[in-house]
Amino acid sequence: MKNLLLVSLLLCALFSQTKRDPRVVGLAGAYTTIADGIFSIGYNPGLIGLQQDRPFMLQIGQIDYGVLGNFFSIQNIAQYSGDTLDTKEKDAIFRQLQDADGMAFFTDLHFPTPILNISKGNLAFTTNNIFLSNTRLPIGLLEFLFYGNAGKTDLDMELNRETLGLTEIGVTFGMPFQAFSLGFTFKYLQGLFYLGIDEKASEANLETTDIGIIGTGSYIIRQGLGGRGFAMDLGIVSREKNGWSVGSSLINAFGSIAWNKSMSDPGSGFGFYPFQWGDEQLDPGESILVTYSIDTLRMDRLSQDSLFKNDTQFFPDTSEFTTPYPALFRFGISKKLETILFASDLVAGFQNAYYARAKWKWSIGLEWSKISNLPMRIGYAWAGGDLSELGLGFGYHKGPIIFDLGFAFRNGLWLHTMKGFNFSAGLTITSTKSRKAVPSNTSGVEEKDKGFLEKLFEKFNFTK
Repeated sequence: MKNLLLVSLLLCALFSQTKRDPRVVGLAGAYTTIADGIFSIGYNPGLIGLQQDRPFMLQIGQIDYGVLGNFFSIQNIAQYSGDTLDTKEKDAIFRQLQDADGMAFFTDLHFPTPILNISKGNLAFTTNNIFLSNTRLPIGLLEFLFYGNAGKTDLDMELNRETLGLTEIGVTFGMPFQAFSLGFTFKYLQGLFYLGIDEKASEANLETTDIGIIGTGSYIIRQGLGGRGFAMDLGIVSREKNGWSVGSSLINAFGSIAWNKSMSDPGSGFGFYPFQWGDEQLDPGESILVTYSIDTLRMDRLSQDSLFKNDTQFFPDTSEFTTPYPALFRFGISKKLETILFASDLVAGFQNAYYARAKWKWSIGLEWSKISNLPMRIGYAWAGGDLSELGLGFGYHKGPIIFDLGFAFRNGLWLHTMKGFNFSAGLTITSTKSRKAVPSNTSGVEEKDKGFLEKLFEKFNFTK
């Protein structure tokens, strides 16, 4: 890691929504009313309550990698490389990046812990390892590159950069009722490592004046080890009626991670992830202060070596700080036919952080199961402007084996226009009778003959 920008670009190239699986990738996110078993966690825990009579589900392994940007694609690189942009082209590109508050990159790597993801009846236990990386270049830097000093005189050089690793452990239960099901997931968030710019404590700018360019900046880069936090999922879904289902959920409600709670002095804690800065390695309990100053940069002073100064300092810092684990609201509807399943979702975040965006996203997906052992999937999602996604996928379901694969073109519908992608593949096992629905209990006991407590326990499936 030579410097912050290089770290960002490397992580975007090498690593990449906190919860994803091959089926939802193929359906472009349309999942709120159709997710099955352990895969309903992170989308709608209410679905677990409708599966009390279905076989268990145990995840053997899964890998899910994604990367997302808002500018670089094969088409854009070919179109703009080596070319001189006219004013109209520059304005169009800059407006696009300005709407996104800068040139952004997001990557995530998600893989469930093998064997530790299991569902049975209306209960589920899940353990997921998640690695997130978020980078946003300053809008002021882009404005200066596009327009020089002909635009605003005071340019915001605020830089966003975060790398986060955590393990999410969830316990889920569903409560089935006659017409619908409620579900809850309680999550413990074990933070593994964090390195990111403290935007509240950092400040940077460039001033383009008639006499030259002047600028100062300081970035505080905090390190966190051994974070802890909690989050909660809530969901409701209707029972299927004439093939129709409707549901909604709130994912990661109240979610946050507190860092450095266990570090009482500099150098304590554990070095789970050894961050490096230049040729130096950060010790646990250290943060970084990066400063720069530009003293009236202009053509007649370029030969002076004191115009630009920068400095990097490591300093002890065990202060506690908190990072968000953003919440998402989901609403979905689906229609099941004999061999086709349609699903559509509306999703919105409450802040712009990691996988969440404070805007609506609409998705629609289709799953074709004419060949029962080989379901085929396609989905499309749109969130305005250039934020589109095309998902494709298939599965192989035979006896106890459930294998699924999904791929999505992000921010572009074809290989040459996409500005990111998702790839997901996973293997899950279930009963030898597969996941086909089992008829509900038909013991012949009349409801009126059952006591209140017996009805309550049976309603919540605690006697299963």
